Amino acid sequence: MRTTRLSLALGAALAVSLTLTGCAAGAADTSRAGSATASPATSTANDADILFAQMMIPHHEQAVQMSENLLAKTGSTAEVRALATAITAAQQPEIDRFRSWLDAWGADEGMGGMDHGTDGMMSDDDMSMLDDASGADADRLFLEQMIVHHQGAIAMAQTEVTEGRHPDAVALAEQIASSQTAEITMMQDLLEGM
Repeated sequence: MRTTRLSLALGAALAVSLTLTGCAAGAADTSRAGSATASPATSTANDADILFAQMMIPHHEQAVQMSENLLAKTGSTAEVRALATAITAAQQPEIDRFRSWLDAWGADEGMGGMDHGTDGMMSDDDMSMLDDASGADADRLFLEQMIVHHQGAIAMAQTEVTEGRHPDAVALAEQIASSQTAEITMMQDLLEGM
């Protein structure tokens, strides 16, 4: 019964991720079109919006890297592989969207202020441990690291919701907080089942 519940939850998460990816891609196209016409929506970004986009790009890139690393391994469970696939499917289009916004806002991608430990970013040693792990150990390490990683993203998203001004950026922050909170619950369930 636990496996059925997790399978259904992971299937639903993948479906939601793919749906949101389609929404994100459409919104990114709108942002690009808006930047060409200098619409008011592109001019409402404040420093918090810019910092959020700048911080989320490397954060999401690392989550995608972690997921691709796991997917390249053998011996992982179908549930963990489905989760890694859903994370990549959701976060790569969001990276593209953040880049589009920064371009429209006239801001560069570089940023300071990432604080390993509070933003959930994995250290080089953490990434090496995941690289070296295999089978059930890789699954466990991926889930443990991704929970911490997601917690950092949720904290950044909550700051954007509170301090951001750009409506699309705030909406995406709310979406990230919601979807990654649900994924944390799934990951905790998977860890309990190991």
